[in-house]
Amino acid sequence: MKKIFLILPLWLSLSVQAQPTKPPAEEPPKSLDHFNQEALRAIQDNQIGNPDEIPQVFYDYYVVKEDSRLRARLNLYEYMGINKGDTQSREGQVLIQLINRNLLEELHPGDTLVVPTQLGLDLRAYSPFPRYYQAAKEHKKIIILDKEIQAFAAYEDGVLRRWGIINTGTDASQTPEGRFNVNWKAENRISSLSPGVLKPKESDEMWDMTWVMNIHEKRGIHMHQYAMPTGGPASHGCVRMNDADAEWLFNWVDVWETSKPNAEECTGSKDCKITKQGTMVLVLGPDPKGKAQPFVYKNRYPILKIIDLPTDPYSIPAGTDQQKFFDRIRLGKGTTANRGVASPMPRTTQAKPRTTATKPKNNQAKRR
Repeated sequence: MKKIFLILPLWLSLSVQAQPTKPPAEEPPKSLDHFNQEALRAIQDNQIGNPDEIPQVFYDYYVVKEDSRLRARLNLYEYMGINKGDTQSREGQVLIQLINRNLLEELHPGDTLVVPTQLGLDLRAYSPFPRYYQAAKEHKKIIILDKEIQAFAAYEDGVLRRWGIINTGTDASQTPEGRFNVNWKAENRISSLSPGVLKPKESDEMWDMTWVMNIHEKRGIHMHQYAMPTGGPASHGCVRMNDADAEWLFNWVDVWETSKPNAEECTGSKDCKITKQGTMVLVLGPDPKGKAQPFVYKNRYPILKIIDLPTDPYSIPAGTDQQKFFDRIRLGKGTTANRGVASPMPRTTQAKPRTTATKPKNNQAKRR
């Protein structure tokens, strides 16, 4: 997916302490470097204003000079005016962590950080997604999951309601690209890939997923809350979100409507039909090579990448047989068993279920 860049006049840059010609050096992601989700909540929930009233934000470089990691972090906070113990300072510190996908606890001399020219704004001021998406107006609600940037956006009536960071699948189990829909949702599930499920005699460890929203009924791909490493892709194919984002999205999305109430596994059932699809979800690629890089690193200042969204959401290939089936109906190339009611896809198109289905016994779900 192509990107477009917001080009800024040179005079708008702050005084530059360094002029990098390439992205800051990356370190291998550390297994214990996870975002504090409660700390993120305060800034993630600050997305409630009129987008027209949100000011434009620009960015500058900050180069670490100190050998002491603690002193390096404190000097950064002092430089940004967030070195106090008040709420504004704490939220500013978390914002810089989010922008850099870095907890700032392992700073070394020469490390280059990206810092915004303004702090404390509606989080959409720092969004890599455009504030308006004209094509989304025809669909009421659309979710964008961008794997390269490792971020999501939720549009309602074409207006950006919320965005946030995500972790998608690793190279070994990549999150599939394409066009999907929210099928069913559940407040809590246990992943069927949990050690306690796969090898109960050897482990009692269970991977507890919260605010679960299924988008791929065959593979068991969900959007859900889970631990979020700072290094980028980390899951078995699902889309991880922080608690505040997952809860908000869970309450915002529309699930599919079926001929049977509360039917989570309707597809492939002889006596259940999908009558209306849930909220559209576009999963855009490619997967990042290493840590996600939301910026273009120019000599004088960094430029935030702005996602170039598809002019027609239906131009994104269907991700499952469900989307293909409804595409045929939409284009007048198919019929329904009952007027206005969509038939389920034939059983021959369904993958053989695992021993633990999308809603298996013991409240298990397929992936995390």
